[in-house]
Amino acid sequence: MMAYSREQRLSEEIKKIASKIIRDDLRDPRIAPITSVTEVEVTRDLRYATLFISVLGSEEDKKGTIEALNHAKGVIRKEVGKGISSHFTPEIVIKMDESIEQGVKMHQKINEVREREEARNSENASKKEDGSGDSDDQ
Repeated sequence: MMAYSREQRLSEEIKKIASKIIRDDLRDPRIAPITSVTEVEVTRDLRYATLFISVLGSEEDKKGTIEALNHAKGVIRKEVGKGISSHFTPEIVIKMDESIEQGVKMHQKINEVREREEARNSENASKKEDGSGDSDDQ
């Protein structure tokens, strides 16, 4: 089993801290109720931490949430600094994570194709049944 690198351990710890801050401490009304930190990437030099944020809601909700979180970067960084043991606290970068939404859309498309295939197959099966009865009459 491969050991976790310092960046991976730090990423997980920052994710926990940032999630708690967003959920419990930030009171900005622009932050959508269902906002989560899906991933944190820390640079090898540990100077920057990119928080990938997922927001369930409209485009306005997403935009407002990202604006509010960018406004609160200082608070998030301060709390992260308290919670990690590092020589310096990484600079926080906020990015929208669209992967969950893209996954849902892909799942919907797959289901649509599957339903069309099933409809086409059942239609072909019923045509064969009708067609085989006609050929027996001849």
